[in-house]
Amino acid sequence: MKIIQINASYKPALIYGGPTMSVAMLCEQLIAAGATITVLTTTANGIDDLPQQTTAVNGVKVTYFKRLTKDHTHFSPSLLISLWQHVKENDLVHIHAWWNTVSVLSCLIAVLRGVPVVVSPRGTLSPYSFANKNRGIKSIIHNFLGKPLLNKCHIHVTSEREKQAIIQLVSPLSITTIANFVKLPAGMSVNTPLRAENEHIRLLFFSRIEEKKGLDILFKALKDVTAPYLLTIAGNGDEAYINYLKQLAADYKIAQFIKWAGFYNDGKFELLAGHDLFVLPSHDENFANTVIESLSVGTAVLISENVGLYNYVEQNKLGWVCSTETGSVAAFINNIALHCREELMRIRQIAPPIIYNDFKAGNLVEKYLAMYNQIIADDSV
Repeated sequence: MKIIQINASYKPALIYGGPTMSVAMLCEQLIAAGATITVLTTTANGIDDLPQQTTAVNGVKVTYFKRLTKDHTHFSPSLLISLWQHVKENDLVHIHAWWNTVSVLSCLIAVLRGVPVVVSPRGTLSPYSFANKNRGIKSIIHNFLGKPLLNKCHIHVTSEREKQAIIQLVSPLSITTIANFVKLPAGMSVNTPLRAENEHIRLLFFSRIEEKKGLDILFKALKDVTAPYLLTIAGNGDEAYINYLKQLAADYKIAQFIKWAGFYNDGKFELLAGHDLFVLPSHDENFANTVIESLSVGTAVLISENVGLYNYVEQNKLGWVCSTETGSVAAFINNIALHCREELMRIRQIAPPIIYNDFKAGNLVEKYLAMYNQIIADDSV
């Protein structure tokens, strides 16, 4: 099985967060399972660029093509030319994300060349995505190019919530739900104790800092939280938006209870384990790797109903699901801090083995291989 994997960014461009890591883990696991994988990506690394080269990254052949734009479009003519020349040497093309020229134009090339395509939108084909930025341009592109292309593709989603959003927009050849690959710690450590009963609750936001993550909602809610708390914010993002949030915290008189920890990679599991509650009141998340990472070390989660994993959290009783109304967020934090100490302790004990069982890399890779094999078989009929 020969597959081209296409994403606008790839390791070590960790600045783009969870999707970049999930794509890399998928490629590494497919290689380990015997598939032949070639990754086409750009030199994108935020405002900087990675070297133009073809190299092995953890055993995966990756070609980094020069991009001409430094924004989210990641326009790379050399990548598209190479794909046109070599795509028919492969059984399938798997494209990750949408709304950038790498994804959309690569999809067009693969369709024109008659090679089956899987698209993993990774949250970019949701009502929030359409309404959030460049709404008019997105609508035009979708109606005249995106929708006709996606109707000729197979879609992979990571949650039922994402699936329901997709089928309102397009009619793909097939749609398959398989969870993201998530990096888990080497051991199921639950050694970090909960706070003492009379201490503040240790809250953690651990994600890329951007508008859709709902930090503004959390800040507004915290001004109405009466239980003692400390909030750690770990992540990076646009400097202007971070400064806006810091001013918001000052206006709400909660700045003294917030620690801005910056970007974390090494040591992130120790950070997660050192807090009582992970909070993500997001406007829109197709999956949210950090929810699984938090639970893998036993830290309970409070997430909004707009996070793709909310069903999983509810069904397994691994945390709480709120709305994006500030009153809902505040009420849950107050209740958890004041009345749910035993529940936090229970989750700290039971969550790691549940996560390790449900997100074993071997189980997930078999599902991806089955999806690929079915698509290739159907295309050959």
